[in-house]
Amino acid sequence: MGRIRILPDQVANKIAAGEVVERPASVVKELLENSLDAGAGELRIEVESGGRRLVRIADNGCGMLRDDALLAFERHATSKLRDVKDLLSIATLGFRGEALPSIASVSRLLLDTRSAEETTGTRIEIAGGRMLRCEEAALGRGTVVTVRDLFYNVPARRKFLRSEQTELAHIASLATHYSLAHPEKTFELRSGTNELLHVTPVGSLKERVYQVFGSQALDELVELGTREKDLFVAPGQEEDEPPVRTFRLTGFFSRPQVQKANRNSIFIFVNGRLIRDRLLLHALSSAYHNLMPPAAYPFALLFIECDAEEVDVNVHPSKTEVRFRHSSFLHDFVRDTIRERLVESRPAPWFSPAPRAGSPAGAAAQPAAQLPYSEFSQMIENQPAAPLSELPAAREEAPAGDMPAFELRPAAAPAPRLNFSAPPLEVTPGPAPSGKLSRHLDAHGEFPPEAIPPPEMSLSVLSELRPLGQIHESFIIAAGRDGLWIIDQHVAHERILFEQVLKQRAAGRVETQRLLMPLIVQLTPEQQIDYARIAGELHASGFETEPFGNRTIAVKAAPAAVGAADVEKILFEILETAEDELRGASLEDLRRHICAGIACRAAIKINTRLDAAKMEWLLRTLAQTDCPMSCPHGRPVALHYSTREILKAFHRI
Repeated sequence: MGRIRILPDQVANKIAAGEVVERPASVVKELLENSLDAGAGELRIEVESGGRRLVRIADNGCGMLRDDALLAFERHATSKLRDVKDLLSIATLGFRGEALPSIASVSRLLLDTRSAEETTGTRIEIAGGRMLRCEEAALGRGTVVTVRDLFYNVPARRKFLRSEQTELAHIASLATHYSLAHPEKTFELRSGTNELLHVTPVGSLKERVYQVFGSQALDELVELGTREKDLFVAPGQEEDEPPVRTFRLTGFFSRPQVQKANRNSIFIFVNGRLIRDRLLLHALSSAYHNLMPPAAYPFALLFIECDAEEVDVNVHPSKTEVRFRHSSFLHDFVRDTIRERLVESRPAPWFSPAPRAGSPAGAAAQPAAQLPYSEFSQMIENQPAAPLSELPAAREEAPAGDMPAFELRPAAAPAPRLNFSAPPLEVTPGPAPSGKLSRHLDAHGEFPPEAIPPPEMSLSVLSELRPLGQIHESFIIAAGRDGLWIIDQHVAHERILFEQVLKQRAAGRVETQRLLMPLIVQLTPEQQIDYARIAGELHASGFETEPFGNRTIAVKAAPAAVGAADVEKILFEILETAEDELRGASLEDLRRHICAGIACRAAIKINTRLDAAKMEWLLRTLAQTDCPMSCPHGRPVALHYSTREILKAFHRI
C-alpha cells in the first residue's frame, strides 16, 4: 500500500485555516474585505472577549443567492476570478476563496444573507467545518456573518492567543485603518456594550482623520495632497504593456518631532489593501533620513494607487505582502515625494511640557534615544563648576561648586537697526494686524479668541524672529508673530553647515586645509577594511589620506570647517559608524553621514556667547536651508511655544 494519500477536506481546511486565520483580527480582516468587495456602505463589527467568544460583521452589501451561499464554503470557491489571467490584475481585496471555509473549520459559524434578486434570504450554520442546517429566512438585504468560539476544536491554537485586551487592540487597529481607507463608508465597532469606533461618511480623507484621531493629532500631521508620477515603458520591453503607467500617492505623515519606537504607526494601502512591505517602509525611512534618529519611526498613513497589473497580491495567504513589478521606481517615487513635501511644508515643532492628547496611534512622541554627538549632555555631566570670579555678575549668587542654573542672558548691545523691545499691546477692537494681540477691555483682562493669532505651522517664519537672548549661552530665545521660540544654536548651525557641505560636495568644490604635519592614525583590522571601502568618499569630502604602513593612514588635509583637534575624532566616528551601521547602506547614505560628521564638529558649541548680530545671522541663514526642522542626526532645531499655549498657561483663555 502506498504511503501518499489525499487529505480529507476537513484536515485540508484546518491546515488552510492555520495560514489564513492567525487570530481573531484575521477573521475580522477577511470578513471585512468580503463586505467591502460586496459594495457595502455600512459595516458593523461586534466582538466579545477580544474576538474569542464572538465576532459578528454585518453589512448592507449585495448579499448572496442561495446557491452561491452554499458554494461559498467550498475551498477555492470565489466570484472574483474566472481565468488564470485574472491573477495578473486583481482589483478586489479577496480572491483566494479560502476565507469562509477556513474560518468555518475552526469555529461555529452562522451566515445570514439575502440578495436583492431574491425575496427571502438564506441561513447556513456550520460547526467545525460540518454543515448543520441550511434554511430560508426573512432577512434584509446584505450579509451578516457570526463567528463564535474561535479555535474551539483546535485547543492548541487557542492557547497561543494573547490576552483579550491585546486581541481587541488588533481588531480596533484593523477596523480603524480600513475606515481611514474608505472615508465614504460608515464603520462601527463595538466590544460588548462599549462603542470603540463609529464614523459616518465624509467627503475627504482629512475629515476622516479628524473623526478618528481628533484635531490635535491632525495638527501634528502633514497632508501630502495628491501626487502623481508616470512611468514610461520602452516599446517592446514587455508584451502587451501600455507605454505609460501612472502611480498616485496621497495621505498624511507626521512631523519629524513625532517619533515612534517601532513601525506599528505606519499604515500603507495599495489600491485599498492594507499591506506591510519592506520596500515601502524603507522608502519612508529614507525620506526622513537626517531628519529623524535612525532608531525612531514616523506616523504615516499612505495610499498608493496604480494599475492592478503593477502589483502581485498573490504572494502570501493573508494577502498582507505584495510584490511590485517596478519596485525601484515606486520606492524612489514614495521617498522623493514625502521628502519634497517635508521640505516644502517645513513643519514647525511645538513646545509642550506634557504629552499632547490625541496624538496619532494614541501614543506621545518618543524621545530620541542614544543620539550621537550629545555635546550638551556630556558637558552638563562632565563640566566642573566655574569659579565665582569667572562667572558674570548674574551668576555671583550661586553657591560655590554648584552648576549655575539656567538663565536668560540678554543679547549684547544690538545694532541700531535691531529692535529688541516687546511688541506693543494695541487697545483697538477686533484683531490687530501683523499677528499682534489686541487687549480686550474687561474686568479680568481676558483676550477674545479672535484676537489670538493663528499658530505658526511652518519654520519659514525663522527669518522674521527677533532674538531676545540666550539660555545658558546654549539656546537662543526669540519672539515671533505668534509666541516664543527656543532655538538650539549648536544643531541650528549644524543643519546650516551640513547643507553647505553637501552642496559643496555635489559641486566638487569642498574647501580644504592642509595640516602643518601629517596626522598618523592607527586603525584596527575592521577599520582598515572600512577605510578601503570609503576612502574615495573621504577624499571627495575634503580628507586627503593615504596608507602609511600596516593598519596606519596619514592625513595630510581636512575640510576647512573642521578644527585640527577634531580631525582624528571625526575620522574614527565615521569609521566606527561605517563598521556598525553603513556596511549595507547606499553610497548616498554614506556621503550624507560623512557630511553630517563634518558639520557637527564644525558647528557652534554650547556654552558659547553670541551677540545679537550672530544670533540674527543664525536665524536668517537657518530659514534659508531646505530642512530647518532637524539636525542631520534627528534632533529638533527649534521649539515653538504658541501664544495660545502661553495664554492657557496663565489662565487667560
